[in-house]
Amino acid sequence: MEHISANTVAAVIVMARELDRAEGELRAFIARMNEEAQAALVAVMWIGRGAFEVEEWDEVFETAMNEATTPTADYLIGTPHLADNLEAGLDAMGISATDEENQLM
Repeated sequence: MEHISANTVAAVIVMARELDRAEGELRAFIARMNEEAQAALVAVMWIGRGAFEVEEWDEVFETAMNEATTPTADYLIGTPHLADNLEAGLDAMGISATDEENQLM
């Protein structure tokens, strides 16, 4: 996966599951990412919710880069089922979200 590590996506998943408690932490975490990593995070989420296929990675990444009109944290936090979609996106890419999350603990 280009532009972002699975471990970074897993960290976002963990914070998104605890959004009531961790929203500020999640916002700061995303703000520290560069533009490419933020677009890749959105791309993983889009793949997870079925808007794109894994094989379309280059297209979905470019779309995320070109369509970024609101702050990434606002967009992602406002997306229903964020953690589930990110987990499904990693799984679609053949990466175990659970394994990545367990490495964070």
